[in-house]
Amino acid sequence: MQLFFESIRAPFQPQHSQSLCNTSTRMWMPSFMRIVAVCMGLQLLGPLNASAYDELVTKEVFEIAQYNTVGGQVIRNVKVGFESYGRLNAAADNAVLICHFLTGTSHAAGKYQNSDPIVGYWDAIIGAGKPIDTRKYFVLSADTLVNLGVSDAHVVTTGPASVNPVTGKNYGFSFPILTIQDFVRVQKALADKLGIKKFVLVMGASMGAMQTIEWAVDYPDMVERIIPVASNGFETSAYMIQTLHNWSYPILMDPAWNHGDYYGKRPPTRGLTHALEQVTLSSRSPQWAQSVFGNKIAVEGQHPSQQWPNRYAIEQTFAQAAEDRSKISDANHFLYLARAQQLFKAGNFSDTQQAIEQVQAKSLFISPSSDLLFFPSYARAAVSQLKAAGKSAKYLEINGAGGDLDSIIEIESVANEIKDFIEH
Repeated sequence: MQLFFESIRAPFQPQHSQSLCNTSTRMWMPSFMRIVAVCMGLQLLGPLNASAYDELVTKEVFEIAQYNTVGGQVIRNVKVGFESYGRLNAAADNAVLICHFLTGTSHAAGKYQNSDPIVGYWDAIIGAGKPIDTRKYFVLSADTLVNLGVSDAHVVTTGPASVNPVTGKNYGFSFPILTIQDFVRVQKALADKLGIKKFVLVMGASMGAMQTIEWAVDYPDMVERIIPVASNGFETSAYMIQTLHNWSYPILMDPAWNHGDYYGKRPPTRGLTHALEQVTLSSRSPQWAQSVFGNKIAVEGQHPSQQWPNRYAIEQTFAQAAEDRSKISDANHFLYLARAQQLFKAGNFSDTQQAIEQVQAKSLFISPSSDLLFFPSYARAAVSQLKAAGKSAKYLEINGAGGDLDSIIEIESVANEIKDFIEH
């Protein structure tokens, strides 16, 4: 599950770690934390990159007067934000859909303003002359329902933090439980509104990979190709179900959470901050943590052996980044996103094989080799299942020690393979 550090790629590369070690902790940590704070304040989880999508991006809003959930409940006045890059052709069949991850948004490429310090998270592969070439394709990306960043000025979403038009109060935990299939159905309604007839490609990482597979199962005639990146296959594993529970637990244990009824009161910021710290660590790897932080202390002369408040550099960094991110996030939304992923079972079929039989799209599953959340074995198994059913499926690995986050910050390393898959 991607979170904070894709936007500050350079300082985390192993080749930089030695220079950091040779500089006093007092010198590099404050500078490092300022970068984190800037990136977390903007919540645009892309790499620092001067080569952005070649047009400024506009956030638009899609509205549905009434949406009937998969669970049979009704949500009124549904709103989600979306972005697009490139132009839809006359036949309306050159579209590409990008589905975002747990802590992400629809900001997949480009900048809102030229002065923005960072770009959309997959800007490396979206744009003119890039694998997802915006001279050829109309690229669409939408905020999910219950998006985490409800206080981000560039996020539009309906969820527990929204006001229920019937009661005039925030929904809180009265909001219906949603599934990945609900996210996809709202995206389908948006695609219909825009007049899209066909998706050349649907692609997404982590939670976005779940949505990608859901698209191929629910709307097989509309999807030509899929690229699930860091995928759990056709249903959430038991290991991931428990991991999502572990992430949620700090929120549930925060007294301020109050069973989801905290709007207008003190929010459960402490629980949410701890949850975000756990997500961040889970999305990396032991090798990455060691190469970047080692056993460095947060403040020179304040060793953890001396007093309890003293911290190691990794503790201080994760805590500050999570605290900054929590300021634009909502705890209930986090819980709803976690539950949606726990519930993921493509097509809502009791038998996974039924979902596999539905797929008509050609598929390319991409996995980071060091992913400790969506293990590469899951994607390899999905490819084997598809092939056994006579489907076109390939597997590709991103080599590195960055963990699940390599699905975002190292996507450019497989750019040629992505381009070839789209064009052939």
